[in-house]
Amino acid sequence: MATEITQFLLAAQSPDAKVRSQAEANLQQFGECNLPTFLLALSNELWNNEKPLESRRLAGIILKNYLDAKDASRKQQLLQQWVGIDVAMKSQIKDLLLRTLGTSVPEASHTAAQVIAKLASIEIPRKEWQDLIESLLHNMTKQDSPDGLKQAILETLGYVCEEVSHEELEQGEVNSVLTAVVQGMSSVQHSADVRLAATRALYNALSFAQTNFENGMERNYLMKVACETAVANEVEIRQAAFECLVAIASMYYVVLAPYMETLFELTSKAVREDEEPVALQAIEFWSSICDEEIELQESLNDHSHFVEKALPMLVTMLLDTLLKQDEDQDQDDSIWNLSMAGGTCLGLVARTVGNAIVPLVIPFVQANIGKPEWRCREAAINAFGLILEGPSIETLSPFNQAGLEFLLKALKDESNHVRATTAWTLSRIFELLHSPGSTFTVVSSTNIHHIVGTVLEAIKDVPCVAEKVCGAIYFLAQGFEDAGSRSSLLTPYLPDIISSLLAAVERVDCSDSKLRSSAYETLNEVVRCSNLVETSVMIQNLLQVIMSKLAQTLDCPIASSGDREKQGDLQALLCAVLQVIIQKLSSSDDTKLIILQVADQIMMLLLRIFACRSSTVHEEAMLAIGALAYPTGPQFGRYMPEFYKYLEMGLQNFEEFQVCSITVGVVGDVCRALDEDILPYCDGIMTLLLTDLSSSELHRSVKPPIFSCFGDIALAIGPHFEKYLQAALGMMRGASEVCARMDTSDDEIIEYCNQLRRSIFEAYSGILQGFKGCKPELMVPNAAHLFQFLEFVYRDKMRDEGVTKAALATLGDLADVVGPSIISLFKEHSFYAEFVSECLVDGDKQLKETAVWTQGMISKLSACG
Repeated sequence: MATEITQFLLAAQSPDAKVRSQAEANLQQFGECNLPTFLLALSNELWNNEKPLESRRLAGIILKNYLDAKDASRKQQLLQQWVGIDVAMKSQIKDLLLRTLGTSVPEASHTAAQVIAKLASIEIPRKEWQDLIESLLHNMTKQDSPDGLKQAILETLGYVCEEVSHEELEQGEVNSVLTAVVQGMSSVQHSADVRLAATRALYNALSFAQTNFENGMERNYLMKVACETAVANEVEIRQAAFECLVAIASMYYVVLAPYMETLFELTSKAVREDEEPVALQAIEFWSSICDEEIELQESLNDHSHFVEKALPMLVTMLLDTLLKQDEDQDQDDSIWNLSMAGGTCLGLVARTVGNAIVPLVIPFVQANIGKPEWRCREAAINAFGLILEGPSIETLSPFNQAGLEFLLKALKDESNHVRATTAWTLSRIFELLHSPGSTFTVVSSTNIHHIVGTVLEAIKDVPCVAEKVCGAIYFLAQGFEDAGSRSSLLTPYLPDIISSLLAAVERVDCSDSKLRSSAYETLNEVVRCSNLVETSVMIQNLLQVIMSKLAQTLDCPIASSGDREKQGDLQALLCAVLQVIIQKLSSSDDTKLIILQVADQIMMLLLRIFACRSSTVHEEAMLAIGALAYPTGPQFGRYMPEFYKYLEMGLQNFEEFQVCSITVGVVGDVCRALDEDILPYCDGIMTLLLTDLSSSELHRSVKPPIFSCFGDIALAIGPHFEKYLQAALGMMRGASEVCARMDTSDDEIIEYCNQLRRSIFEAYSGILQGFKGCKPELMVPNAAHLFQFLEFVYRDKMRDEGVTKAALATLGDLADVVGPSIISLFKEHSFYAEFVSECLVDGDKQLKETAVWTQGMISKLSACG
């Protein structure tokens, strides 16, 4: 088959579907029958200059796909496949890939660089291919190495740095890589292509350079080269150099002080004079500096105040960018230009320096707000909206009332751009400065009539404006959420607001814009934040409207996949509104009856929607059913015979894992509604949940909710959970051991580990409480392992507050439920006393209450002993 690989690769790209399908089958069969030979044949194809470019290109793609995958389980499987290949065969493949770097065909060398990096990510952590870096650098520094080879090697070094953890390379190797990269950036010695590859490689190598940045001499040299490269003749190289400076701002903020004057000059010149791709990176540099200083301020750490020191000139530079809008930037979400980047940065500057920005921006607003050019008016309003977060309410208050009045007038400006930005700025004002329960609020009984009338007129505007008006209404409604049981100023206007939002979703010109989804999301917030006592009749009427609209979608003619997609999108939006209405009306015993009266109709609609088999609808319809389970309680049992098959489908939906995750949550909702009446379905549900946990195909984010669901099921069925206990505990133990082995240097892994631990504790609590008073002895054999897990988590300083609360509650449940049988374990493990004491003095009220309860349970146990 190896001799036929070229024909297979070419045929796999044939326009003839039959030929293409057969070739793909042949390639797959080759890989399955003899993987080492297959990979060697692909490597040889990629290397061989006599082969067609088309076959070489596909060979490279297939090689990458046999070494790496996005899915974690598939990636692990591919890693094990490579590890299992004979060393001699692997050496041949790697040698061919290294030789491919010298090919005259850039596409082939580029692909080889990527494949080498994928292999490096497998082998270097295993202490294999130890001479890779040395071999690459040797070929890079040879006198007769052509520029094409140097470029390919630099690309390879960059990709290797991207793929391999910085802990895996020796410092000597890092030094050698940085030396080669910096030399490659030299404009004297190398071509533009080599210098671009070197600059991009530096970007990827920066995470390895911590030791080098701690050394003043080495840091000075690296900064000098980066700054010199930022003024290179070529746009792409300048852009890449500024990308390096952005990364340096994030990684090495603490050592930047000696270079900030130069960096300000470079960035301000780039923003004023350079091509847009370069100017955007120059602005991004200051956004990164802001991010660092905001983070340091929030953690109460001191910092260098770079933004504050550069403030007058920096603000002037950013305000100038606001005047460089594109004509169609409101119509196209993919646009990212100087105006938008500058605006984002200005908002970050306001959050960084607070009050100090106001006197620098207000004169710009006043100078441009009345100019005839729309760009000036839009920039002025935009600037005002951007600085609302950061300064104190007291500092802004002199401008707010007059500003609000002006903005309401500006909703009638002749320019679409100005009206859209005005609506966005109003949404910012309502979000940040509208809180009826506080000492200052921009919305009052004297101006609310004018505000509501103006925005409801503006929602009839063109879609790009109306969409942002929806945002303003959203935050206007949200501001009244804290009114509680008090009468809401907004209540008299809700019928008109609801009518206007329903009219907006029916507009014929909103199908290709975000207006429809924005209007429905705003409707959800209006319902959620309303005063239920005052609005129950309105919400009941709205429920009938939404149910009617949902029924109409089921009768729409479907002539194409596009029609099906539109139907699914609309059903998803309507199901989301239905969910919010159910939750709102179910929150009070006085209005819960409204839901109970139409529960059968709602359920019938949702079951019909499941039959459409659209994943988006499935997701939203499942959430609506979860909401319906609460008010119907035990009566939900009458829907289970028909609903259960969709529950099964959701739990088996590995591909659309969000659907699976939501379905797991709904299982919990149904358990809380039915209690022991869920028992007839538990065998099937538990089998599916255990299968999900065992699967390497299911996305890992679904697994924590499954453990929490074990707790819900155990709590619902009590002693009947005994038949599932050992299987569930086995999974919980396995997951806790996985947590102990996870990489604690990766923030995402730490977050996932915390989710997993919290859910395991929730499962333990549910099981313990379920057995309380009936079969507590079943947990005695597992108490020792649980104690070990609790202590391990207590000692781990990476645990978050959610894990702490869940662990503390489990400790209390253990003392409460298992009782005197485990007094010896409490005597053997002294950590619990430190744990409880630590939580007793915590500032979190809920945690402190849990600690008091847990201490009480343990004290009772001690008294028994």
